Amino acid sequence: MKSKQSLLIELLFITTLSFAQTNPLIVPSNIVLPKDTLIANHLLKSLNGFLSQKESPNKENVFVLKDDLLETSILLDEMKGIEKSVKFKDDNFYKGYLTNVVQIDKSNFIIQFSYIGINENTPVLNASFEILAKYIDDKFYFLSPLQRNTLSWQTKKIGNTTFHFKKELNTKVATEYVKDVALFDKKLNAQQDNISWYGCNDMPELLKSIGVLYKLEYNGRSVSTFNANENNTTLLVNGTYNTNFNSFDPHDLWHERARNAIPKNTINKPVDEGCAYLYGGSWGISWAQILKTFKEKVASNPKSDWLSLYDGFYNFGESKEKHLIVSYLINALIVEKIEKEKGFPAVIELLSCGKYEKNNDNYFKVLEKLTGINRSNFNESVWALIKKSGK
Repeated sequence: MKSKQSLLIELLFITTLSFAQTNPLIVPSNIVLPKDTLIANHLLKSLNGFLSQKESPNKENVFVLKDDLLETSILLDEMKGIEKSVKFKDDNFYKGYLTNVVQIDKSNFIIQFSYIGINENTPVLNASFEILAKYIDDKFYFLSPLQRNTLSWQTKKIGNTTFHFKKELNTKVATEYVKDVALFDKKLNAQQDNISWYGCNDMPELLKSIGVLYKLEYNGRSVSTFNANENNTTLLVNGTYNTNFNSFDPHDLWHERARNAIPKNTINKPVDEGCAYLYGGSWGISWAQILKTFKEKVASNPKSDWLSLYDGFYNFGESKEKHLIVSYLINALIVEKIEKEKGFPAVIELLSCGKYEKNNDNYFKVLEKLTGINRSNFNESVWALIKKSGK
């Protein structure tokens, strides 16, 4: 057995190594710190410890309490790799600067810090963050200000989903969303996790709500949705002009639920998109209408070479932006056939056959196993699926 002394030395080494992974925040001389020097030093040391662990899995950060992990995880994801600059080819181009410490009461603080790089004597701001700190049992813990920033919002729970909104919630659409989540999760044989949804006006409000005061890469972006998954709960912070939950996209919802259930690096995109077409349409267009358009614009040509169109990702949509892709539609027909004949577990096998590859060997190996369809008979098999479809 190791002696207490050797264990202590080992612990100190690990701690020192951990802190060395990220440069400590630079504290300018004009920053006002807590008057109690011991508390101020403890706060700074803990904050640097928190940041030194930000590249690790969020749940392993010892400066985050389990009850605060979900909302803090979404903020930690935004901090990962923040020192790096691809443009300047420097992993430590941006340095962290403490910019503000506000003591709310004896145990609670608001902290702001920024990451700034210098290029030709000109400062370049990469990001600014705001985070809360709380002092419990002689230890500092850190968390996202999301709950504090939405304290005046209303909440309503429908099924396994808690909706956070400012004034009104479209309960009819919200109920449809909960039903689709349950449907997709059942198909994917996924655990019914809880969902916590927040409705922000736009991207700037989303960022501010979670604690991102500024981030260079998001300049000019008006809408987005951020998510995190911890403690068997999915957090969705929506910034798409949808504060009342007046709409949702079943197509995007399919992708979200599939990625919760299947490792992202095993999902085959054309099959995934085919499922999304089949169960959620695309661009607000129903599956029935997509299929109708496909038959009129592409399948009306008896000389169509489906293998060539598949490999070429031929677009039959109304524009490049609102694309509808032949390979996705073909996979929708294949998924429909497999589910009908063998059940959805067989669909999952094809869906998780691996990322799309130019030669598509991984896809065709599983496809032939499940359906007998291969490169040689692909054209005639697709024609057969088209003729049976929509009936």
